[in-house]
Amino acid sequence: MAEAQLCGLVQDEFTCSLCMDTLTDPISIPCGHSFCLECLTDCWDESQVCRCPQCREIFTARPELHMNTVLNEVVKKLKKVGLRSPPFQNYADPGDVKCDFCIGLKFRAVKSCLTCSASYCQTHLQPHFELAAWKDHKLTDPDENLKEKFCAKHQKCLEIFYTTDETCICSKSVVTGHKNHEMAELETDREEKVLLVTLSDIRGRLEEREKKLRETRRVMEQKKISVEREVDENEKSFTDLMHCIEEAQKKLVEKIREQEKREIEKAEGVVEQLEKEIEELKKIYAELKELSGTKDNLHFLKTFPFCRVLPADGDSLSFTVIADVSSEDLRKELSCLKKILEKITQWDIMTLTSGREAPVLTLQPPEPQRRDEFLQYFCPLTLDLNTAHKDLHLSEWNKKVTCERTKPEYPEHPDRFDYWEQVLCREVLTGTRCYWEVECTGDWILIGVAYKGLSRKGKDRECSLGINDMSWSLLCSDSQYAVRHNDEETFISAPYCPRIGVYLDWPAGSLSFYSVSHTMTLLHRFNTSFTESLYPGFGFWLDCKSSVKICHLTPCDH
Repeated sequence: MAEAQLCGLVQDEFTCSLCMDTLTDPISIPCGHSFCLECLTDCWDESQVCRCPQCREIFTARPELHMNTVLNEVVKKLKKVGLRSPPFQNYADPGDVKCDFCIGLKFRAVKSCLTCSASYCQTHLQPHFELAAWKDHKLTDPDENLKEKFCAKHQKCLEIFYTTDETCICSKSVVTGHKNHEMAELETDREEKVLLVTLSDIRGRLEEREKKLRETRRVMEQKKISVEREVDENEKSFTDLMHCIEEAQKKLVEKIREQEKREIEKAEGVVEQLEKEIEELKKIYAELKELSGTKDNLHFLKTFPFCRVLPADGDSLSFTVIADVSSEDLRKELSCLKKILEKITQWDIMTLTSGREAPVLTLQPPEPQRRDEFLQYFCPLTLDLNTAHKDLHLSEWNKKVTCERTKPEYPEHPDRFDYWEQVLCREVLTGTRCYWEVECTGDWILIGVAYKGLSRKGKDRECSLGINDMSWSLLCSDSQYAVRHNDEETFISAPYCPRIGVYLDWPAGSLSFYSVSHTMTLLHRFNTSFTESLYPGFGFWLDCKSSVKICHLTPCDH
């Protein structure tokens, strides 16, 4: 029992720090640490420098390795009384950062050293806490990309932020090439950048996004309920209409059949009467013909007065058979009903197609005319910071953009305009009707929409709103308006108005710009066929300090 307890206490002392298993053929080196013979041999064979894997002491000449017979006997005896190999629960899994000093199966690294440029498991990390020379080393969380944190030229840790060209350099680079440039320590500069975005600002944005998410989900549920109710009501209306038509058709057929029956019965009576009269007339005709042939005048005169009297002509022929049955008035009414149904089926039905999906039919009400009708399609917009040119300043929760040319600290982003002073919105507009309004301050302001594929880099015309086939825009100045698309420009003569309304009917391929005051005046309407989703956007020409503010609207604002 005492031996087993002893084994538990000294187990770690007989563990090889390279393979993390119980020592096998143990050897001891001049610094006093012990390892498996095979583990240390493999370690030194793979390295150009002979150093202790545990305390890191360097040996100028490679020591000869001999088995420590005493230690070997101790390990064998301890194994007999229950010495076990250390647990394996810390071995590195796929995706974990591995210890650089484990031999064979590697353990999971618990720290990375920026001074040593290596990662360590718990056992191999101990010298950093035990040796005074290593206690000043900079330890970080395990990082498998340590090479990116070192200067490629001097192989030293990147510690200085070179603010002139926004690059990181090592301390040796400061002496060799960046003596007089503006720079800051990485940790200090990081703190300064973090302070630029306060916690209250983040909290406000978070609350706004959560509120918008809840509202969007609520609207989606209401929309589903509304759609189902509308479908049910329309189905009921059309079912009732079809039932009414079927009943009307059934009753009409019954009435026509009844009329037919009555007329046929009358006609059959006339036919029977006519047949009797014909038979009677044939008999009288035969008797008279026979009498006319006799030569006995006395017989003729005696017989003729007693011949049958002819029936009154015209009594039985007063009935007229109607061959055709006509319902002209009914057909006129049915024709009017058919036109009404055709008008309903053609009531602003738009066909939407997205990629290879099947076409979807949607019913659209008539084109809005008054501002309150436009507001029914109000679409809230938010400016996308990742697209804003560095001369532009976003404010008021990304609802306002100002051309200040103060060079804010915007990070590099593939979606950012790097030459044209422009910014796009986050919202994706497709397959529906949308309306928004903006307040303009200053001169030479662009308002428009663009496909996502609009180029962002360089001064080519492919990047400017309206001067390509990927975008449409309205240019506003205090003296005139101009609309542009695909390098075509049209000037508009209209009084200047700081508030502009934009109405997009994506299914109909219509984009309209209005000046908004006490009335709405159409400035221009593009008629096209949109093939992709659209993003609202704004830009500035020439004039500094100009700004555009996205208005917050509700249907009650008219």
